[in-house]
Amino acid sequence: MPFFTHPDLAPITQHARAMYSSRLLIAAVHHLHAFEELVAGPLAPSDLQARLGLKDRPAMVLFPALCAMDMWAYDVTGKLQLTALGHHLTQGAKPTLTEYLGLEKNDLGVLEMAERLLNDGPRLSGVGGTAYVKEGAGPSPMDNPTTARALTLALAGRAECLSPIVANKLPKHNGHLLDVAGGTGYFSYEWLLVNPQATATVFDRPAVLAVAAELLEEFCQSGRPGAAGVRERVRFQPGDMLTDALPKTDIVLAASLFHDWPTDTCQRLASRFATALRPQGELWIHDAFLNDELNGPLAVTDYSAQLFWVTKGRAYSRQEYRGWLREAGLTPATENIVTQMDYGLIWAKKGK
Repeated sequence: MPFFTHPDLAPITQHARAMYSSRLLIAAVHHLHAFEELVAGPLAPSDLQARLGLKDRPAMVLFPALCAMDMWAYDVTGKLQLTALGHHLTQGAKPTLTEYLGLEKNDLGVLEMAERLLNDGPRLSGVGGTAYVKEGAGPSPMDNPTTARALTLALAGRAECLSPIVANKLPKHNGHLLDVAGGTGYFSYEWLLVNPQATATVFDRPAVLAVAAELLEEFCQSGRPGAAGVRERVRFQPGDMLTDALPKTDIVLAASLFHDWPTDTCQRLASRFATALRPQGELWIHDAFLNDELNGPLAVTDYSAQLFWVTKGRAYSRQEYRGWLREAGLTPATENIVTQMDYGLIWAKKGK
């Protein structure tokens, strides 16, 4: 059993992320005029995307969000249409709340969201861009010790909350776990506590691992039964998961990882992780997942809007993940495992 118990902290993150969806909605109404495009009738998502001048990623952030808000919906043919609620955000509706939303249309966050939607990110490269994600062949922002420490510690509370839950849902094993982009290392530490004969590697940028090592010392000195012995079974391996060789392992854990990256990078990562697995090994993904119908849930579309703002990625559906896993030669399981904070687990297995 986990060492501590607490309520599901999802309401806290939901309230924080709702800001990004508010910006999406107001930008869609007043800067993209997306609702007016549907007044004449339903449109295929690809046609609406073309009319709005959106690339794939912003479309896949905006369209599911507006569906999750019950402003838009898919009809029986798969086309997008206005709902009865969404109709009241068009100029011709009686009554209309278009101008009420317009009170915030010049908010700096709304203006920035509109720009990012139309440009698939900031208009000017390197200005207010992705906050923590490596760009091209240049250095990663996470190689900066100050930046790495700030983000790793900011995410520590979430990892500390979720890692005992995840550790108890991952396979019981005496082998090796590779925790890619492991950040704080908490997922590895908790898993090793549940699996006293196992070993783990936390793979991340060197500056991140320096923080993870400090947190490991705190973990080992916590007084929890078996915690002191975790230290001897953890290895920290610095590297770039996009280019550097990954150690062979029985289980790969990718926690809150894929959502930072665009689709083509996610496909590459799935392939690299599959290659690192030994025969019969398993790749486990812990993340927040869109519905396969791409129409919610609202908490995840809120999160996707936040990810769109600060990373190169977005939230993806389980169906999208499982497609990448099959392309990588793995066999995805069909079960969907719920954890907390709107997250869940899916996994896939490697053959002989």
